[in-house]
Amino acid sequence: MRGPPLAEPLFEQLQKLQREFRGHPPVKQWSPNFCGDMDLVIQRDGRWIHEGTQIRRQPLVNLFASILRREGDDYFLVTPVEKWRIRVEDVPFIATQVARNEQAGDQPLLFTTNTGDVVPLDDERDWQLRPFGEPPRQVPYLEVRAGLYARISRDVFYQLVDWAEDRDGQLWIRSAGQSFLLGEY
Repeated sequence: MRGPPLAEPLFEQLQKLQREFRGHPPVKQWSPNFCGDMDLVIQRDGRWIHEGTQIRRQPLVNLFASILRREGDDYFLVTPVEKWRIRVEDVPFIATQVARNEQAGDQPLLFTTNTGDVVPLDDERDWQLRPFGEPPRQVPYLEVRAGLYARISRDVFYQLVDWAEDRDGQLWIRSAGQSFLLGEY
């Protein structure tokens, strides 16, 4: 099943939902009927592909990202009345920037995703090392929200390495008063 076309009325409905909820709509609270599979893929490199064509309008990608929900291993775009399954090759987001306040001591590192979410690394976020690439190497992943993860980009990873503490062959980063394993060498 191809799913609905990405028409302007859908874009306008999504914009209305985003304004109404000031950020991410409460997709966990919605229970619409399953409508089928949409020909939409979030590729490993973060590109959103609909029916073989990359979605180049970043506001549309951001709107779709705001109504994304994960259930088990499946991902869905959810509105109050529709639920479409999409494919995600790795994870839906990539952390493309990181910032820290060097003067503030135990302030959290702030990660920005390719869809504009700003995510603090703290005890409320899951931080994992998972295999990625060929050959597979341990790469950090950060929970953005409700089981949706961002893979840490190579540029951000190298910035974190620069900030990391070496502890007997392991690299650790500090954020929000805690230490998080960045990797081993």
